[in-house]
Amino acid sequence: MYEKTYPSKRFNITLDFLKKHISTNESILDLGVPNPFSKIMLENGYTVKNTKGEDLDNDQSTLRNEDYSVVTAFEIFEHLLNPYTILENVKSDKILISIPMRLWFSSAYRSKTDKWDRHYHEFEDWQLDWLLEKTGFKIVDSVKFTHPVKKIGFRPLLRYFTNRYYLVLAERNLKK
Repeated sequence: MYEKTYPSKRFNITLDFLKKHISTNESILDLGVPNPFSKIMLENGYTVKNTKGEDLDNDQSTLRNEDYSVVTAFEIFEHLLNPYTILENVKSDKILISIPMRLWFSSAYRSKTDKWDRHYHEFEDWQLDWLLEKTGFKIVDSVKFTHPVKKIGFRPLLRYFTNRYYLVLAERNLKK
């Protein structure tokens, strides 16, 4: 996945945000298969279990059956057809989500060769906020940041000052 580029800026911001809000005593269910960032979390003392590659749009059994105190969903909600169902099945009271934001000057990403590497959603910040609100979560903290690229052109120039990523910590009270 990161053969040619490594998103060190995104990973550093995400790790700082994680450290700010989540203790290494908490167990994390990271949505998606093991990846470079789940490895970074492990290297930083977090207890992390990943989902196993199941189609989360159709199968939320891991969310219902595993033990965890926090869910992380870094760069996965944009690939899902129905993130609402995922959020409904989260049994922890904390979730950290990062998404690529919809850019007005660029169409949604779609791999021609890998059906899993496509963005069904590219959210605006208010859309993710609304999704979280509708599933009972309240945003506690968030950050937006850019993703400059080392290319020449109009769109690469826009990436220097147009926020590309939105990172959110949300909580809900599950005790009824």
